[in-house]
Amino acid sequence: MTNIGAERFEKVFNKFTNLKEINEGILLIESTNGEFSFCKGYGGKGLNSPFLMASITKLFTTTCILILLEQGKLSLDDKISEHFDKNIIKGIHVYNGKDYSLELTISDLLFQTSGLPDVYLEGKDSVRSRAILEDFYITFIDMIDMVKNLKPHFAPRKGEKAYYADINFDLLGEIIGNISGFKLSEAYKNYIFEPLGLSHTYLPENENDGIPHIYYMNQVIHRPKLVISCGASGGCITTAHELMIFTKAFFGGKLFNKNIFNSLSTYNKLQVSMGPIYYGGGYMQIPLNGVISLFMGKGELIGHSGSTGSFAFYYPLKELFFVGDINQMAKAALPIRLSMQLAMAAK
Repeated sequence: MTNIGAERFEKVFNKFTNLKEINEGILLIESTNGEFSFCKGYGGKGLNSPFLMASITKLFTTTCILILLEQGKLSLDDKISEHFDKNIIKGIHVYNGKDYSLELTISDLLFQTSGLPDVYLEGKDSVRSRAILEDFYITFIDMIDMVKNLKPHFAPRKGEKAYYADINFDLLGEIIGNISGFKLSEAYKNYIFEPLGLSHTYLPENENDGIPHIYYMNQVIHRPKLVISCGASGGCITTAHELMIFTKAFFGGKLFNKNIFNSLSTYNKLQVSMGPIYYGGGYMQIPLNGVISLFMGKGELIGHSGSTGSFAFYYPLKELFFVGDINQMAKAALPIRLSMQLAMAAK
């Protein structure tokens, strides 16, 4: 990788931070071997500035599931009814008059193939629409009740369908707690933060835990109650420096057996609103040779983005990692577009 490569990355990042709705941002790019590193901040954001990971948290939840799988404490084929009071989950998935609730498996949740609806975006009183206006707590039981009031999109494991829904990972978070005996914050700490030496990455448990602000267009909003409520699906805080350490470990097999990870690379296309994204076992896959890139890209990105502008992707073709945040809740597609253009600039 030459300096010309760094100049291309800087040009792409500058194009996005010049958008009127972007007030701050941070980008860190590294090669697998660490010989190449590029960092650029905007609006006062630096390598160690905290930001909300949002749905990148799902990679941490996936890590815990894989570690428990490796320890023999669960199977991806386990029915989730084995890990919950049946009265809690009964009625969570009723499709065409049939109740599939007790047939859902851990795999259905991890691969987003359960067909469950997404309370974050769906319904007239969706979590996102409320979050724009106010801060509020929402309990796990509240979320389950909201799901029961929405219609599933298909029967579990129906064809090659996937539907992105936070509730899948909220359920996985509860399962991690039930099996490990740890609170989710402790599970993250024991399985991820301490082994990797991450001292500035944490899952907040109260409003005083240091929860960064979020931008909705040019409005600064502070939603600590909601962030705390998101837990396993989107509540973690990190820095670009530590997110890079984690992302390299996740895709490099440092946290769990690489053979287990290889079994996750079955990808299904997500709903149309998710654009070019496919979903594997706990992470996104974005092919770079499709319509959205005008068929000009090569290879794929694997990793995750967050609805508040965060991103953590690996580009295997060039052995590059892209992590960072552009802190914008109003346009969830921006970090995906940024990551794709960074990959296409890596010539």
